[in-house]
This record gives sequence, structure tokens and C-alpha cells, in this order.
Amino acid sequence: MAAGGGSPSIVEYFGGEDGYRCGYCRSDTGNLSHGMWAHSMTVQDYQDLIDRGWRRSGKYVYKPIMNQTCCPQYTIRCQALHFQASKSHKKVLKKMLKFISKGDVSKVANEEEPMDSHIEDVATCDFPYRSESQVSQSDLTPLAVDHTERVEDEDKDSGETKEEGNVQKVESDSAQICTDKDTAVPAEPSHSAKAVHAPPKPGKGADLSKPLCRKAKDIRKERKLQKLLQNQMGTVEGSQLQGDQAFLLQNSKSKTNQPKNIEDFVFVPLPDDARHKLEVRVVRSSPPSSQFKATFQESYQVYKRYQMVIHKDPPDKPTINQFTRFLCDSPLEAEHAPDGPECGYGSFHQQYWLDGKIIAVGVIDILPYCVSSVYLYYDPDFSFLSLGVYSALREIAFTRQLHEKAPDLSFYYMGFYIHSCPKMRYKGQYRPSDLLCPETYVWTPIEQCLPLLEHSKYSRFNQDGKADSGEYGEGQELPNPVEIIFHGQKVLGAQEQE
Repeated sequence: MAAGGGSPSIVEYFGGEDGYRCGYCRSDTGNLSHGMWAHSMTVQDYQDLIDRGWRRSGKYVYKPIMNQTCCPQYTIRCQALHFQASKSHKKVLKKMLKFISKGDVSKVANEEEPMDSHIEDVATCDFPYRSESQVSQSDLTPLAVDHTERVEDEDKDSGETKEEGNVQKVESDSAQICTDKDTAVPAEPSHSAKAVHAPPKPGKGADLSKPLCRKAKDIRKERKLQKLLQNQMGTVEGSQLQGDQAFLLQNSKSKTNQPKNIEDFVFVPLPDDARHKLEVRVVRSSPPSSQFKATFQESYQVYKRYQMVIHKDPPDKPTINQFTRFLCDSPLEAEHAPDGPECGYGSFHQQYWLDGKIIAVGVIDILPYCVSSVYLYYDPDFSFLSLGVYSALREIAFTRQLHEKAPDLSFYYMGFYIHSCPKMRYKGQYRPSDLLCPETYVWTPIEQCLPLLEHSKYSRFNQDGKADSGEYGEGQELPNPVEIIFHGQKVLGAQEQE
């Protein structure tokens, strides 16, 4: 399974016959999955595996048995280049900007970010340490929670119905990121999940026969610019503007109609008198870089506080060994390519530094076609900043950065989407996004999947009969499965390498 003629991936298969406790529905034995211990793995092989429904927790790689498990978990990816931030997403970005630029916490100090604390039992890696060859299937219970499962649906925030024009304008964040951007497939921006089930009521919703609504502030700016240009040319109202001035006015009109993207909130210089400084650093975690080693203890202490406050762990947990195995160890080999990101491929920690102190860490994998979110933990003292949502938005922006240097890297993988668990549906609000069909492994827009999941928690999304025989239309290829055999048992789900 080696990619590009490099070192082979070495994995040890554990099977998936016995059920174990589910962190979502609390079934004692309903959670079923295939599992294997990855001693080492190329980034291309892991990319192929997650495109077949696999997922890693530390060095343990697992795949839910979708038609048998109590809570089917569908791989979800966001088309990062086409991502459209919702009102609640922008609210989180603006909240961070207010805090950084003015130290304003008055309106959000009492807000608690609903993270993944409702599944605290799967957020720790407390199987006893032993050599990989001695680990049993029961010890290797997959940690069903991943980085993006940390965020509950903040779009239900009561403030989401406010007009964006009523939100006070603030100067932007000094946050810095190390690296580049990502590529996405063409797709139309999606509507909210609610729009899938019901059309707008009479008298509500957008009137497509009328022009888009515009902010009064933008209209005033345009009128002021037009009046200025006309005065400069000595013209009267209604006369035609010429040359560069006409272009300037037209450009002003088109720009004011453009919705703000993530970068407009994230990568903007802060005023000189900003109250805080936020910096985002990307450090390689496997093999550990010197920067990673230098910040290991501080990072571990943040995780320990997170587990104690959010997941109610006792003071003696998690241990350093548990922290290392769960969030630092990775089977992915570090790789560099001429057309890849400057930081290379592999496993990284994205550290959020506020005024010289780590307040959050996002665990991510940078793969040939995506940034894959693994987990996030944060200092509970900064819960009011909605760091789960904020870090997910920053990782989407990071993916877009990586794409500039690595054109094939164009998606943001958010782990698993679990429709049967209402608290885990928030990932579907990062649009446009796709779910992986569990039978044909074809990516399907989530809008087409939701009605099927409302009817049955396990569903085949791709209804094309040709999918079973591998006959696809243009732009749709089904990877050819190969069988990997360990100790006489089959591991299904890898792609055949070219």
C-alpha cells in the first residue's frame, strides 16, 4: 500500500466482532467497528482510508460497521474553497475580534460553549498502556469524539436573528497562521438543514424577483462616492461617468455587495492599541518538532484542565501517557513534496497563543487532499470565546491557505456526522458539505442525504445502480477496493494505489 514508492504502511488488524459501549446513545454493546493498530502509515494511505470511512484515534484506526452499529457515523467533509460562513459563525468571529481589539467580554462572559461534554466517556484514552501487539480489542475502544465534535450547535444562539448591520464594527484580529490554502470541487452554496424540509412560509424568505437587500451604510457610501466623483468632473446628476472614475464606482458597488469571508475577520491588522494578541502556530507533533517538545508540558496542562472542568475527570487523569497516546502519537509518516505545503504532510498541533499563553490546541492531519480535524481542547477559562466554533473556522481558513501552495488540497474533513444523535448534527451547518455513501463511497451533498437519514439512520446515499459495478458518470470514480490481510483476516477499505 505504499504511496509513491515510499515506505509501506504497517498495520495490525483486530477485527470487529464484539460490540462495545456507545458514547452517543449509551448502548452497552451496540457500537460495532473494524479496528487496527497502525504501526506506521503513509499520508496517501490514510487519505485513502478516510475516503472509505476509516478514522484514527492516536495510532488506532477504526471504521464503524455502518449497517450494524447503533449510531451510524458518516464521514463528512466541507468544501473549504466554497465555504460560506453563517450568521452565527460570523458572530463568533466578531466576538473574538471584539475581545482582541477592545478586551470586550461584557456581553459574552456568562455564555458557556456547549462542547462535547455530553460524551465525556469517549473523550479520554484510558486503556492501559502496553505494547501494541498486546493491546486487545476491548482496550482499543475508538474515541468516537473528534475535533469538530467539540462544538455544539451554536447556530441556535438567540443572537443569530439579529441583522448583521446591527453588529458593531470592530477592528480585526492579529492572529497569524503558518502556511497555505486548499482546493475544492465546484458546488453551489447550501442552505440550512431546515430548508431541506420546508419551503419559506408566505410573506417570508427571499423574493428572487427583487435585488438583494443592502446595508444602509453601503448605500450611503456609494452615494457619497458618486457625488464626489460627479463634483470632481463638474457633472450633473444622471450624467455618465467616464474612464477610471466609472470603473472605481462600479468596483465600489460590486465590493459592497460581496459578503465577508473568514479571511476578512481573521487576517486583518489590529489597531496599535489592541488589548490582546492572538497568534496561531502550527507545530509538527509526529515526529515531534523542537517547538512541540518545548511546549509539551504547557499543552498537557491545558488538556488536563479541559478534562477536569469539561469532562469532570479526577485530578490524577489524564496521565501524560494517556495524553501522549491519544493526542500526540500518530502513525502518519512525515512527508514533503515539491507541490505540497511548506510545512509538509503528516500530523500537527495548531496552537492558539493569547498574549504568550496557550489557550487552545487543535489536533489536525494534513493529507494530500484535505486537512483532517482530529480533536480540540482548550483552557476552560476562555469558554466564552466559543473556541470550538472559532477553531473550526480557522481550520477552514487554514485549508484555504494550504491550497495556494498545494492545489490538490481542497477539503476540510470534520470526522463523523451522526444524524441519529441530535446533538451531533451541528457539523452539517458548515456548508457546502458532503457525506460519504457507506456502500458506494461516493461523496453526496448533505442536502440530498438529510431526507434519507430522517427516514432511516442507516442509508445508502448514492442511488445510482451503476455504482455497484463501478460504472460512473463523468467526475465520479469509485475507488477499487483491495484486501489487506493480517493474521488471516481481511481489512477492507483501502484504495488500490496507481
